[in-house]
Amino acid sequence: MKSENNFGKWTPLDRGGLARRVAQDIPEGWYVNLGVGVPTQVADHVPQGREVVFHSENGILGLGPAPMADKIDRWLVNAGKQYVTLVRGGSFFHHADSFTMIRGRHLDLCVLGAFEVAQNGDLANWSTATPGAAPAVGGAMDLAVGAKRLWVVMDHTTKDGRPKLLRKCTYPLTAPACVSRVYTSLAVLDVVPEGFRVVEMVPGLSFNELQARTEAQLVQGDANGGK
Repeated sequence: MKSENNFGKWTPLDRGGLARRVAQDIPEGWYVNLGVGVPTQVADHVPQGREVVFHSENGILGLGPAPMADKIDRWLVNAGKQYVTLVRGGSFFHHADSFTMIRGRHLDLCVLGAFEVAQNGDLANWSTATPGAAPAVGGAMDLAVGAKRLWVVMDHTTKDGRPKLLRKCTYPLTAPACVSRVYTSLAVLDVVPEGFRVVEMVPGLSFNELQARTEAQLVQGDANGGK
């Protein structure tokens, strides 16, 4: 879908494009937990020949891509209750052992979705504080503080155009100052003391246009020439 504005034309990344972009940056040999939603698709896009070991907090190490419809094992699901495959050498273990791995900081990376991220790295991804909503934070708090790094993948704005990258989160926090990098439908950004440093933007999008869709302070980097 192309968006037209006074700055030109640009195409935001879709869910598959976001997952593919994240997968490109995961180094060889990392142990990685994938949250529910878009993050689970990352396992489908790891470049061929690169070994990344995926972890699921319900007790799996060595997750593979999503199975073909005729290859589904109904006993093999991830934490989001999606059917998954197991790579050669993969293993199953108790839920408590899985969280020992998380809390013991044995994961190189966790990739989560989010409702909001603040410019100091605060994460809000479990509740919008809507009356009657289930208080289901799940394992996100453990992952946010237990993994060595936390990357967030999400749309840049809400469906009605409100920014999701903020100076300060308005929703209940999952964990403070835990996010190091954010992948949105419009840009890749690192959390730095001055705000969000722009690493990359979708082609055709200007820095000013990105800032207009972002409440938090952006810092120009080398993205698209820093323009």
